[in-house]
Amino acid sequence: MKTLSRHIALALALGSFGAALPAHAEEFKAGFIHTDRVFREANTAKAAQAKLEQEFSRRDKELNDLGNALKTATEKFERDAPTLSESQRNTRQRQLVDQDRDFQRKRREFQEDLNARKNEELGQMGDRINKVVKQLAEQEKYDIIVDQAVYINPKHDITDKVIKALNAAK
Repeated sequence: MKTLSRHIALALALGSFGAALPAHAEEFKAGFIHTDRVFREANTAKAAQAKLEQEFSRRDKELNDLGNALKTATEKFERDAPTLSESQRNTRQRQLVDQDRDFQRKRREFQEDLNARKNEELGQMGDRINKVVKQLAEQEKYDIIVDQAVYINPKHDITDKVIKALNAAK
């Protein structure tokens, strides 16, 4: 009899606890994307990288050629220096210093231009990614999608979905 009354009391207690819970508890849905992976693997990112390489390849080659010429001229000067008069040595040194300064300036300008274009392309790519992520969040009813975290369970990683959606978009 005591066992039966305990079961009834337990059933009543659990029943009243269950009534306190909402009938349809909403589930919190979170997602995570590796943005660096999206920037590396999405077709639009690859196309942007190829565009930058094509745009800057000529200047890069010119800089490499200029650097090689400067290196060759420096090596020649070092070989010839013992046989040159002091005025010839000073003249060649000034020429090498001027060439090096010109080379450094061109390299710095190249790097600045390249970085500016990369930032422009990354900004456009970031806008596309944000648009796709927002669409995905709305379609699949995500409450939050983050791109940086200390730890994420792999089941919440939606990076592949984002890459696929970016690749499908025009």
